[in-house]
Amino acid sequence: MGITQHKDIEEGDNKSHEDLKEPFIDNTSKNVKDSEETDQNGSITMTLLSTVVAVCGSTEFGVCVGFSAPTQSAICNELNLSVAEYSLFGSIITIGGMIGAISSGKIADKIGRKGAMALSSVFCIAGWLAIFLAMGSVLLDTGRFFTGYGIGIFSFVVPIYIAEISPKELRVGLTTLNQFLIVTGSSIAFLLGTVVSWRTLALTTGLAPCILLIAGLFFIPESPRWLAQVGRKVEFESSLRKLRGAKANISGESKEIQESILTLESLPKAGIFDLFEPEYIKPVIISVGLMICQQSGGINGINFYASETFQFAGLKSGKSGTIAYGLIQIPITIVGMILLDKSGRRILLLISSCGTCLGCFLTGTAFFLKGQGVFLEWVPFLAVGGVLLFIASFSIGMGAIPWLIMSEIFPLHIKATAGSLTCIVNWLGAWAVSFSFNFLVNWSPAGTFWLFSGFGVLNIVFVAKLVPETKGKSLEEIQASL
Repeated sequence: MGITQHKDIEEGDNKSHEDLKEPFIDNTSKNVKDSEETDQNGSITMTLLSTVVAVCGSTEFGVCVGFSAPTQSAICNELNLSVAEYSLFGSIITIGGMIGAISSGKIADKIGRKGAMALSSVFCIAGWLAIFLAMGSVLLDTGRFFTGYGIGIFSFVVPIYIAEISPKELRVGLTTLNQFLIVTGSSIAFLLGTVVSWRTLALTTGLAPCILLIAGLFFIPESPRWLAQVGRKVEFESSLRKLRGAKANISGESKEIQESILTLESLPKAGIFDLFEPEYIKPVIISVGLMICQQSGGINGINFYASETFQFAGLKSGKSGTIAYGLIQIPITIVGMILLDKSGRRILLLISSCGTCLGCFLTGTAFFLKGQGVFLEWVPFLAVGGVLLFIASFSIGMGAIPWLIMSEIFPLHIKATAGSLTCIVNWLGAWAVSFSFNFLVNWSPAGTFWLFSGFGVLNIVFVAKLVPETKGKSLEEIQASL
């Protein structure tokens, strides 16, 4: 599942209402001086603490997504669930996530970023308790839906909060922690799920990030940008001072934030139909197309049901494959983060698409050989190797880059609406793949993975033909080229 990104107000990147070509702020020597004083005298301790608290929500996101893979056999056996019933359990999280993501913007604007994170944690806690207590599919599905709704809110509010509290020079680095902690949470669920029961996993790994986040919210400030947006000036300045340190000169940054909010409020409100005007249709095709590419490769089917896939391939318990799956995500994600600004977005997407395509082809071939009863000793190695190649390739590019490109190719005044559209496409794709995966595997394991591999070929063509390289370009240059 990808990460939901919405509008991010960045100084120097925002445009005026008149022609969207002039920067928000006239960077006078005074502002430069203020910025230098902030760098010299400020403290980032509170900013780092606030980021650590916020990414507990990212960890919770990863745990929720990763929970179903190592627990499928145990849940089905204990609660006597059919394939259809477990497919509903596995996929209903995406329905909750879609609803949560769609409503998250209004929630975060109404009760603040901290309030939205607290509300999301409450839903996730309620969901995990329902899963822990479940004795049948109804309470199990209800809990899964609640956790989905919670992470849908997290998917919006966590990156927004981090972007809004971070100084400019740290913003990119801190916001990448969101994706990294999602992967980390997923890996934790994969690894612990192989050694503890599914109820214990729900009660511990599921609840822990939420409890830590709620406790941490008492010690961190609200987003100064949100406080300025709702007119709470005294609290705005207090929050900004806490984030920058008692000795920091915040006058220049305070002025920039307030002016950027005034400029944003002057921009026209774009509706969904505005996205289909001629000047925006290409960015829409690129962003929506990338979300379809991300989901059509099969990530949520493979991720949600990895353990069963390994068992079907011939591994005795599927635990060894699941452990390898969990371990490989973290270092590969780090590699992707390092390469992102060195090699460029487009080349990483091409490498990622080729790798996911090949991984699915190898896995499909393994199941074909098993069906034919030939080279059976190679089947587990091919299947596990193919799945691991898939997840490594996905983690290096197709996981996070579509959201990054979406945030770069749309002008500011339609970014929120475009984000909502791509979010809906992404969650719907996640639901379709995760719900249908078990049925497809029962129809034909080889055919299922070859189908995903075929989509991978189409994804390569799409990226090669339509996706622009945005590395090293300003937002204005990117949008002008489209």
